[in-house]
Amino acid sequence: QVQLVESGGGLVQAGGSLRLSCAASGRTFSSYSMGWFRQAPGKEREFVAAISWGGGSTVYADSVKGRFTISRDNAKNTVYLQMNSLKPEDTAVYYCAASTRWVRPGRATEYNYWGQGTQVTVSS
Repeated sequence: QVQLVESGGGLVQAGGSLRLSCAASGRTFSSYSMGWFRQAPGKEREFVAAISWGGGSTVYADSVKGRFTISRDNAKNTVYLQMNSLKPEDTAVYYCAASTRWVRPGRATEYNYWGQGTQVTVSS
């Protein structure tokens, strides 16, 4: 069982930066691949980024490549999402998720555990 708690969301102007954190409970954090997803009002949840167990592999949605960076610190049971050059279309609730697999990390169905989400609002 893994519990995930996101933090770091907020209001930022376009072009600005935010760093989201996701703290995980439990002793087996390093055995989970981790992902970030987001959901804007009236839209379906979409994949943002994912990172493998040891951090050696990462995957990004095309819409965030070159602007967002996912990383993890297994000693701190935490995964991060550094978001730079933010755009109004990045406005959404951001969720972190944990998976025991690394097969199709862009698919929400691959993930076993989800956090409650943190709001990111980018003003123009």
